[in-house]
Amino acid sequence: MKTTTFSTLLAACLITSAPLVHAQTEAASTTMANPLSDTDKAFVQAASMSSSTEIDASKLAMTHSSDKDVKSFARHMMMDHTKLTVQLKMAAPKGVTVPKDNSDTSILDSLKPLKGKDFDTAYITKVGVEGHKQAVDAFQKEISDGQNADLKTAAQKALPTIQEHYKMAQALATKKGVSAQ
Repeated sequence: MKTTTFSTLLAACLITSAPLVHAQTEAASTTMANPLSDTDKAFVQAASMSSSTEIDASKLAMTHSSDKDVKSFARHMMMDHTKLTVQLKMAAPKGVTVPKDNSDTSILDSLKPLKGKDFDTAYITKVGVEGHKQAVDAFQKEISDGQNADLKTAAQKALPTIQEHYKMAQALATKKGVSAQ
């Protein structure tokens, strides 16, 4: 009879502690699956949003602009930012999801109703110049403050391309008479 009581008590202890063990295991796996510092997380978010916005806004430029220079810039941005997105995904640690299709909808929504010169001015300013200035800042912050070596390396490799895009956008703004910073 004592054996049965002890077995019942042991079984009861195991059953009631099972959720606790499961919760600890789940918390550990969540932590291990997302090992990024806040700086690295912010970089992944900013870089993926920047590229996604560039790609989507450049697609709009292909139909909303009638300017060959703007369209040429847009084609260049679509190709380069598609490559940069792939590089970011490859650099992200296993278990870290790089957001897909996370464009800045406020920028896209402001561009959608515009056509011709009005579109060109807004696209050059918001996406070309301001967007690349913010991207340069995000990539530089990752290089200086990031904790993940693979993401820092990816940022270092991509920064010259982003800086070149910024210069191209500034030159396009000057050529088209758009005041940009």
